[in-house]
Amino acid sequence: MTASRVLVLNSGSSSLKYQLLDMTDGSRLALGLVERIGEETSRLTHTPLATGGGERERTDPVADHEAALKAVSEELDADGYGLDSPELAAIGHRVVHGGKRFTEPTVIDDAVLAEIRRLVPVAPLHNPANITGITTAQALNPGVPQVAVFDTSFHTSMPEHASRYAIDVETADAHRIRRYGFHGTSHAYVSRQTAALLGKAPSDVNVIVLHLGNGASASAVRGGRCVDTSMGLTPLEGLVMGTRSGDIDPAVVFHLGRVAGMSVDEVDELLNKRSGLVGLCGDNDMREIRRRIEEGDEAARLAFDIYVHRLKKYIGAYYAVLGRVDAVVFTAGVGENAAPVREAALAGLEELGLAVDSDLNAVRSGEARLISPQEARVAVAVVPTDEELEIAQQTYALVSAGRAGREGPAA
Repeated sequence: MTASRVLVLNSGSSSLKYQLLDMTDGSRLALGLVERIGEETSRLTHTPLATGGGERERTDPVADHEAALKAVSEELDADGYGLDSPELAAIGHRVVHGGKRFTEPTVIDDAVLAEIRRLVPVAPLHNPANITGITTAQALNPGVPQVAVFDTSFHTSMPEHASRYAIDVETADAHRIRRYGFHGTSHAYVSRQTAALLGKAPSDVNVIVLHLGNGASASAVRGGRCVDTSMGLTPLEGLVMGTRSGDIDPAVVFHLGRVAGMSVDEVDELLNKRSGLVGLCGDNDMREIRRRIEEGDEAARLAFDIYVHRLKKYIGAYYAVLGRVDAVVFTAGVGENAAPVREAALAGLEELGLAVDSDLNAVRSGEARLISPQEARVAVAVVPTDEELEIAQQTYALVSAGRAGREGPAA
């Protein structure tokens, strides 16, 4: 029997998100989430999709990530999908920061884990949790290949003129200061799906991908390769986000230190957790912001206008970077569901061949679809992202290639 299942783990600082997929057809067998790890009121929700069972919930305390993964293993085992099953081909881990070195999914060994640890200073909020998920899975399943799929890897194709900051080169190199980009699994998946929607090969298509969730990023993808993206050294740069400021004059940091007496950590918290939409109007849920706008709330209206203005600037900039654009595509929670955001972001860009058909834009659907007028020069699309499937596909392709190499050519 050929092992065909991949468990995808996305470890946060106090959470563990997972999906089990069968790679013979890409179907999901089960999924779930462990929340509030280390707190008194932990919660595990598990849904066995393949068996048709309903969602199960556990609220007993989960002390740490090892206990969380053990609980996940118990739930999967109850459905007949135990982690000791010979059908489990690999465990794929989302790792946020892979630096410049990791350009592809990578089987995790001691050297790879050491490099992920070495990148913690440039991803202090993400890589430690990813490392915990990896080491926990290794301890519980030492015989199963563990694969790291990096958020940054899709963006390593950016040319130096797009990835370098204009600061002293020796200082930048000594401290790994450059633009790495994030949400790479989403940008890779969505750009390929957009090409398929247009009936073309990824190598023949130039796409602007707008990943708009609580975190938000844009990318310019030429012929299947990223040539620019909005996030930089960290996920703070770029678009206005739910709680992050996005682009800001760096001197604001110095000003707040000198005038407001704020420490580096306090400014870090301000820009990452108390800025963006929540800093502007107190809400980071676009649905609530739209409701407030409809009721005449001026703070919500201004927050929306600032959000859209920044988004429109990046669309225009990446149009210039690419030279020719075949499609602009919206994805992730806001991108897939907020029709007013899509309409406002492209309003006034008709001279660039960009327009939205209001009726098509208003349709709610979980399918990839075009929302531009039939005669539009540039396609506008909504393509649901699937980062877990992308991670599973990359993981399975890697371990399958390794297995084929060990076994030799078929007789």
